[in-house]
Amino acid sequence: MATNENLPPNVIKQLAKELKNLDETPPEGIKVGVNDDNFSIIFADIEGPAGTPYENGVFRMKLILSHDFPHSPPKGYFMTNIFHPNIATNGEICVNALKKDWNPNLGLRHVLIVIRCLLIEPFPESALNDQAGKMLRENYDEYAKHARVITEIHALKPKPKFKTGTISESAATINVDQTNSSVKSVDHKNATSFTEQPSPLAPKPENGQDQQSVTSSTETGVSGSATSTQKKESGLTKVPADKKKMDARKKSLKRL
Repeated sequence: MATNENLPPNVIKQLAKELKNLDETPPEGIKVGVNDDNFSIIFADIEGPAGTPYENGVFRMKLILSHDFPHSPPKGYFMTNIFHPNIATNGEICVNALKKDWNPNLGLRHVLIVIRCLLIEPFPESALNDQAGKMLRENYDEYAKHARVITEIHALKPKPKFKTGTISESAATINVDQTNSSVKSVDHKNATSFTEQPSPLAPKPENGQDQQSVTSSTETGVSGSATSTQKKESGLTKVPADKKKMDARKKSLKRL
């Protein structure tokens, strides 16, 4: 486990547990990082809340823990330049959670959430940046415009967030559609080839006759030959029967 001269082992153990929890279930818009060899400095990237002049910006800050933490509050500093009434030009943060409202039972999660909320609702009455505080009180639109310009210039850009599997699912859907289309086109071509190509066994049309007339004549010829064959067979069967009758008559005449 990481150690630090300024922090007692029991505090380091508690911080390690809390930092693990922050990493597994981070607060909205906050990502925490730490040096494993020095738990006395906690880093965090805070996303500018939507609807504020800090939207579309990411601000890096740090919390410095004193040797008697958690009995005394950490000191907070913004490392990214930001125009805010409660954040000094050197980055120092003025928030009650890090001053008079500090409680040893408050965790790092609570402190970080309060700091992000400060970007949503500044308190110009306790300003560390007098220019920002005065501008906010007198002309919010001018304050917001100035804060937005500083955000665009100095703030980090948020990384794009993608829903897990959306592209692959979209790609899979496209591939399936393309496959179905190709199969349908192949089936259509095969069906067309079967209907359009004449059978190699069929007689070729002559004298301008179309395929249908040839086919019908062929069918007629086949049926006619079958009929004649049946007649011949019936005739052959009748001959032996008549002969037997004649032989029987001759025998009867001889007896008389």
